[in-house]
Amino acid sequence: MSTVKTQQPILTTSIPATADLAHKHRFVNFSGGYCTSGEIALGTLEAETANGDQAPVNVLGIVLVEAGGPVARATGVVPDDQGRAVEAPAAIDEGVSLDEALAAGDIIRIVRGI
Repeated sequence: MSTVKTQQPILTTSIPATADLAHKHRFVNFSGGYCTSGEIALGTLEAETANGDQAPVNVLGIVLVEAGGPVARATGVVPDDQGRAVEAPAAIDEGVSLDEALAAGDIIRIVRGI
């Protein structure tokens, strides 16, 4: 049985997409593309967006993000090379997971801004 996960974004902004962003719920960088490993995220993509259109990005709050592999609950996360959330290797993170991901592709909630 699938559990419905909700989000409570506090701040959403937009940024011009610099590529076709066909996967929502991934980390987006300040240039309007998906984050790569080690890159700081503006937030998570709220909706699929075509190149050149304004991409809605959830910057702050409880937001949904796609996992890039297993993620333990209450663990800091950072983007992988595809903008998906993976466990943070250090104290720097892009948010803290509220849910556990069992595999890549799972959608989990994270808290950004704490």
